Amino acid sequence: MEDSSTARGAGGTPGGILEFVIGVALACAGAYLLTSRVTVTTGFWNFWGQNSFGLTLIPLLLGIGMIFFNGRSFFGWMLVIVGAVVILAGIIANMSIYFQPTSLFNTIMMLALLAGGLGLVAKSVRSH
Repeated sequence: MEDSSTARGAGGTPGGILEFVIGVALACAGAYLLTSRVTVTTGFWNFWGQNSFGLTLIPLLLGIGMIFFNGRSFFGWMLVIVGAVVILAGIIANMSIYFQPTSLFNTIMMLALLAGGLGLVAKSVRSH
């Protein structure tokens, strides 16, 4: 049985809490800087070759109407869930993600902060 007076580190191991905190801070800074250089756009909503966003709203709207009529309608809830999943999938499928032009130095710094922070977090949960 362990003595309660021994200090435990990150992840319950004898690793360093300070390493963990610094690692999380570095990883968060790197991730923030990297994602702030990314532009996300969307194009036309196309399913089966045609612009069909309105068609994907039909199950959602029918489900909402059924739920307003009877809040315990299993089929209504299923329509709402399926409709929301189809709309979410359509949004994700039609996104375009672009990395904005930046200098090589900035890119290396962003990736080094992210990788270094993740490395420190991984090191902190090991006993040493």
